[in-house]
Amino acid sequence: MLLKEYRICMPLTVEEYRIGQLYMISKHSHEQSDRGEGVEVVQNEPYEDPAHGKGQFTEKRVYLNSKLPSWARAVVPKIFYVTEKAWNYYPYTITEYTCSFLPKFSIHIETKYEDNKGCNDHIFDSEAKELDREVCFVDIAYDEIPERYYKESEDLRYFKSTKTSRGLLKEGWRDSQDPIMCSYKLVTVKFEVWGLQTRVEQFVHKVVRDVLLLGHRQAFAWVDEWIDMTMDEVREFERATQEATNKKIGVFPPMISISESNLPPSTRSAPSSAPSTPLATEAPEFLSVPKDRPRKKSAPETLTLPDPARKEAALRRPKLSPAPAPRPAAPPPE
Repeated sequence: MLLKEYRICMPLTVEEYRIGQLYMISKHSHEQSDRGEGVEVVQNEPYEDPAHGKGQFTEKRVYLNSKLPSWARAVVPKIFYVTEKAWNYYPYTITEYTCSFLPKFSIHIETKYEDNKGCNDHIFDSEAKELDREVCFVDIAYDEIPERYYKESEDLRYFKSTKTSRGLLKEGWRDSQDPIMCSYKLVTVKFEVWGLQTRVEQFVHKVVRDVLLLGHRQAFAWVDEWIDMTMDEVREFERATQEATNKKIGVFPPMISISESNLPPSTRSAPSSAPSTPLATEAPEFLSVPKDRPRKKSAPETLTLPDPARKEAALRRPKLSPAPAPRPAAPPPE
């Protein structure tokens, strides 16, 4: 298990970001989706928790095979998805990621929002404070972002909001910015597979950090698009965008025909708990057999076995005693 706490400051208030977060997530998911890959919204409905009160529950399927590194693509089926479940009790949220193909893999994110510049060292409960974790500050304006995600219009060093007059974000902007808020995110990554645990957990944290950086950058870069929205308006935008995103990635019923057939008595069906075989069009590279591999000739092409009938006949054949030595001829009579 690898635990990190990310602190991401924004030139917004917590109340403003409540709208901005919903707008950003919907638009970002739609932009990052393509046919066969992206974010499919499975469930999005109000939810009430005895401890946290009223909130919103969402379940999504994140299809991202091509986003994986080559070593991960070698062991992951081409048709797979990560399940995201989120409970939003703003300004407190819980998000969990799991993958049925990797039962020992999970990501747990606990988030709290406060109107400060990331100076609260006691925001999470005592149990979390006792755990060994690294605190990482993420600067939405000056931290390096992967080149494939960079857009000049979202470069916050040069962006100034027309409607709020906030920006440009200069070096050290967190010390002088008003208003300012911080997203505190406690991220736990588990991949309990011996030999791969450290490598996978470190890689996942890098991906999580990049996604958090990009999302918060976009939330402010798009501020003029959502700052005047009400909660009802952003919920309607969210619904329409989710519908368009599902169509974009191609969410259709599977084109598979299933019919009943009688199995022979000797055939045994698998127990209901048995895992299903992942659908894949081809085997991973490390399992593929090269077509031009020369055939080894460590054994003869054919193997001749002795004929049992001939062997049995040989055993039954009587043994012949050796012929007596010839007697010397008698000398001729004298």
